[in-house]
Parts: sequence; structure tokens; C-alpha cells
Amino acid sequence: MADSKHHPAQRKQDKPGALANFPYDRMTVERFREAFPRARWSDERRSWFVPGKTAARRVDRWLAREAELVAVHGDSRGRDAYAFDPISSPYLEVADDLRIRTPYSKTVLQELRAIPWASWDDELRAWRVPFRSYEELRRRWPRIEKAARRSEPEERERRRAAERDSEAQRITRLRYAERRRHRYPLLADDLPSVDRAVATEQYGVVVFTELSGELVEPSALPAFYPHVMRADVDYVWGTWRSATLAELIKTWPARREAGPMEHSRGWWQPTLAELRVARRNARSIEHRRRNRNPSRMS
Repeated sequence: MADSKHHPAQRKQDKPGALANFPYDRMTVERFREAFPRARWSDERRSWFVPGKTAARRVDRWLAREAELVAVHGDSRGRDAYAFDPISSPYLEVADDLRIRTPYSKTVLQELRAIPWASWDDELRAWRVPFRSYEELRRRWPRIEKAARRSEPEERERRRAAERDSEAQRITRLRYAERRRHRYPLLADDLPSVDRAVATEQYGVVVFTELSGELVEPSALPAFYPHVMRADVDYVWGTWRSATLAELIKTWPARREAGPMEHSRGWWQPTLAELRVARRNARSIEHRRRNRNPSRMS
């Protein structure tokens, strides 16, 4: 039974016995009084006191029987509710309980885990829900079925195909291809030092390895490099790479955040917060490389 507990009386002057606590229900109290005629209600403890050295074992057995009785009654009510308003779905099978099989979905798992007495049966490869939880299952079923249908392989493939053909996906592919070129437009009159870690809007903290002097054609770049906005100045290409952890550790942080002028030229001295993010990412990259090449570990 929910919220049912007992424990031995703790004060020395108390008689041997046990305390029984359970939600109030007139019929339950009558059954309790019939089973324990010597029991007395304690206002101080808000519990029933059952005297006797074997009281704890007897209360345990009684609470277990009551729990079974409540479960049987709840299952009976649930079966009646199902018969009156059944769920019709390919994901639901009715046996001695309710069994749910769906494609994997985090939403489905979240909903089923919130249903009282629901449990996963590894042998059946299904979630089992007793009939006493039918009302809660019925309330959550629209979200469960909707998430299950979205997780069907055919539906997943349809969404992936739609995304592949979308404008957003096309821009993402172009942006990724531009990143792989490891180039970056820089103001010709305000270039960063080579081999010095600087922060950028698009790629985080990087090191420029070469300043080619090749002029940038700005017509197609604003979508990738928002700082290339001025038509009265020249931009040249710089070649960049990600900064190493050693370089990031040696980089002295800026005392203040970058202002409009630094953002308009596309690079600036990184702040301590920016360096912390870059160092954390660099540590993760080095850790993955060491795991892939354990023989190179020093």
C-alpha cells in the first residue's frame, strides 16, 4: 500500500510492539481493527500502535495482504475502464496486463517511466503496465503513440530526406565545406600576428599560419563571414589552424571583452572565459588522439 510503514516503538517506557501507518480509508481501518483488536491510535505519532513482541511480523504480513488486495481491486477497476474506453493501437497488446512495444524513443521512455508500476520485461522485449495503471496510461497515450510513430524507420527516413533537400541543410553543407578550406578573410590594414592565438567569431580561438595577401572577393562571403560588411576596404585571405593546448595555456588573456571594432575586423585577443572553453576543447581532442594512438603516449 502507498505510504505504509511500521517500526518498533523506540522509548523504553513503551510496551513491545510496532507502529503501523497507512492512508486513511474506512474499510481499511475496519479490516485493520478486526485483525488487531488490541491496536490503539496514537495522536502523538499519528499512527496505530500494535502491542506484542511479534507485532512487527504480524503487521508486515497484514500490510502485504492489503497491498495485494488493493492491487487486485485496482486491476479490476482498470479492466472495467479498458472495456469501457479501450486503446486501439498497433503498439499495445492486451494479455494478463498491458504490453507496449514501440520503436526506440526517448519521449516514449519518459512517459512510460512516469506510469506507476510500469516495468520493462527484457524477455518479452516490452513494457508491462498493470491494469490498475490504465487511467494514467490512457492519459499519456496520445504522446506515447505520437512519439512512437515519429520513431518508425520509414518516418525517420522521410524526415532525413526532407532535411537533405532543405535550404538550411544546403547552407550547412556549404558552411562545412568552407570550414574545411581553413581560410579566413582579414582586414588588409589590420592583420594579426602569425603563430599567435587569437579569437574569431566563426572558429573560436585559432592560430593564423599564413597571410597570403590574396584579395578576397566579398560577394559570396557575408553568409559565412558576417564581419565582411565594408565595401570600402580590402580583405585578404589568412590560413588558420586550431590552437594547441600548449599554445592556449601560454596565451595571455585580454582584460576586457572585444568591442565593435575588434568584431568588425573579425579577430581579437581572447578573454579568460574564451580561453577556458578553448582549453577544455583542446584537452578533449588530445585525449581522443591519445586513445586512438596509445603507443604514442609518453
